[in-house]
Amino acid sequence: MTFYSFLSFASAMLCGGLAAVVWYRDARAFVHQIFAIGMVVLALEAVFTNLSIQAFTYAEVVRWQRLRFLAAALLPGSWLLFSLSFARANYREFISKWRWVAVGAVVFPLALVGFFPQFLLIDLPVLDASSRWVLGLGWSGYVFFLFFLSSAVLILMNLERTLRASAGSIRWQIKFMILGLGALFAVRIYTGSQALLFSSINSTLEALNAGALIIAAVLISLSLLRARLLHVDIYLSQAFLYNSLTTLIVGIYFLAVGILAKAVSYVGLDDSQTLFVDTFFVFLTFLGLAIFLLSDELRQRFKRFVNRHFQRPRYDYREEWLAFAQQTAALVDMKSLCVAVAKMIANTFGVPAVTIWLLDDTQEGLILGGSTVFSEEQARGLKIAQQGAAVPLLRAVRDQLMPTDFAQSAEGWAAELRRSNLNLLREARLRYCVALMAGGECLGLVTLDDKVTKEPFSIEDSDLFRTVTTQAAASLLNVKLSERLLRAKELEAFQTLSTFFLHDLKNLASTLSLTTQNLPIHYDDPAFRDDALRTIQGSVSKINALYSRLSLLTKKLELQRTETDLNALVRDTLAGLNGSLRTVLKTELQPLPRVSIDPEQMEKVLINLLLNANEAIGDHGGIRVTTGQQDGWAVIAVSDTGIGMSREFIERSLFQLFHTTKSKGLGIGLFQSRMIVEAHRGRIEVESEEGKGSTFRVMLPVQRRG
Repeated sequence: MTFYSFLSFASAMLCGGLAAVVWYRDARAFVHQIFAIGMVVLALEAVFTNLSIQAFTYAEVVRWQRLRFLAAALLPGSWLLFSLSFARANYREFISKWRWVAVGAVVFPLALVGFFPQFLLIDLPVLDASSRWVLGLGWSGYVFFLFFLSSAVLILMNLERTLRASAGSIRWQIKFMILGLGALFAVRIYTGSQALLFSSINSTLEALNAGALIIAAVLISLSLLRARLLHVDIYLSQAFLYNSLTTLIVGIYFLAVGILAKAVSYVGLDDSQTLFVDTFFVFLTFLGLAIFLLSDELRQRFKRFVNRHFQRPRYDYREEWLAFAQQTAALVDMKSLCVAVAKMIANTFGVPAVTIWLLDDTQEGLILGGSTVFSEEQARGLKIAQQGAAVPLLRAVRDQLMPTDFAQSAEGWAAELRRSNLNLLREARLRYCVALMAGGECLGLVTLDDKVTKEPFSIEDSDLFRTVTTQAAASLLNVKLSERLLRAKELEAFQTLSTFFLHDLKNLASTLSLTTQNLPIHYDDPAFRDDALRTIQGSVSKINALYSRLSLLTKKLELQRTETDLNALVRDTLAGLNGSLRTVLKTELQPLPRVSIDPEQMEKVLINLLLNANEAIGDHGGIRVTTGQQDGWAVIAVSDTGIGMSREFIERSLFQLFHTTKSKGLGIGLFQSRMIVEAHRGRIEVESEEGKGSTFRVMLPVQRRG
């Protein structure tokens, strides 16, 4: 088997394999059916070409070449239909409009080959030891190549139009399919023009067709790996193909071929082997250039390089930096800083919808930092603000160096994220997104909608946007670290205060203990004895309880875990508070599995929540305690119909030391409660509305039994 014969055989096998794969994936889809037919026809053509290359006599060469012409007669119609239907949601409209052209593309070449086979080839072939041959074209063969060449141009124009209409993930999926077919028919235009120019065909041109078919099959395989199905939806208008790059390139090509042919005939070169290698090298070079030009990532890098080093800057970075510093330097509050940055970004880029989202304490939820479009109430109702909803988005963009355009990004992860979170992105007015990263820590996200002009971000826009958000992240981190430092100083001050406080409490407890020791002196007076004992013992219990709560803040919490029935713990705790609350408690206790907790510490949490609810309801409210299971958690919920809390207080002050809504409170109880719950690897969730009440849910992990 010669090298030329091997190329034809390999191309036939690849085409047959691709036809089988696509047919197997979805045999009912029209675009799959027509693709499979087209690949089978190419495989048959390659088989007949292989047989003609291996032939040794004139009769054999002509017989196989006429069969090859018969197979090739089906190519214009099948691939024209494919170019009209591939990746087009409204392909039926195009096929209906082009139906007579499609019919002509099928009937005309078949008529030429079927009715005038004797005029396809003329003259004697030239055979040599390498099995290279040259066959002259008859008038029907000449017309056949003219028609084939025109059809190839039309197919390329349709494919070009589909590629131009695509964007983002769809472009990423179909790019190599169009590149493969484009390369195949571009080579067919070259070999067809050579046949017309020299009124002959030869084995070298056939081998070039086979080599191009192999390259095309590889590129098509890459496309099929990116998109398992071919029916990708793009809607194209019914306008004709204006300003087609294909027609321009083909026109320039024919001019160049004419000049080259004259030059070759003038010089007298006639080494077909060298011509094949050189032509195939040029083909690969142009194909590589096309891949580069169609690669979004490479084009963006090239544009960014040119923009930074060879173009006049659109923005004066000194002015932008100075404006940012002036607007944010005096802001030491997280909220004010976010609002100022959002307004600055909106004014700089002409984007009406800019939102800054900050990570909450769980690192899985987002809270509104500042926005030019959403109020705090509106932001709380968005899906992106729900616990855990933004986790995939955060994980995806935190490692991206530049802002992500979810409308046009060709990255596979961006396309998948858009498909799976389309409603979330639309609702949040999110087209562009960048993570707020500073000191290796993710603080949140900045999201933007379209510009007022609807123009996409340029390279320079993206660079400046990233610069501004990087500086904003650094400023936000400084504010966050300042708040942490302030809390650390508060805790340090509290620890110093608690040292003296604990000393006084211990002295008071000792004094009260002495009082109880003196009680036997008056033991004979029953009334004094009962009152004194009840009063003193109650005071001692309260003082010791307060001492325990304060000392807990100064040392590491150590749990004494035991298998506990939470419902029994709730009932015992409520029984101990009987008569101490302003209202009758309502309970709804659902069956729960036993959990491994420290009952004494968890009782402190429940008592604290109940006492807080009791203070919040006033004289007319109610308290309800419920238990249940939720997604692998045992839940204790304490609800009241009291005064409630503002959203801002919940997000910024609740569970913080020394922050409280009570006039006589210290802001210690909830801080202590969360510390106890988190030591159990649980969490506390809060829902509250001013004037309507609050609900605290203590969620403890249920140990699964294997």
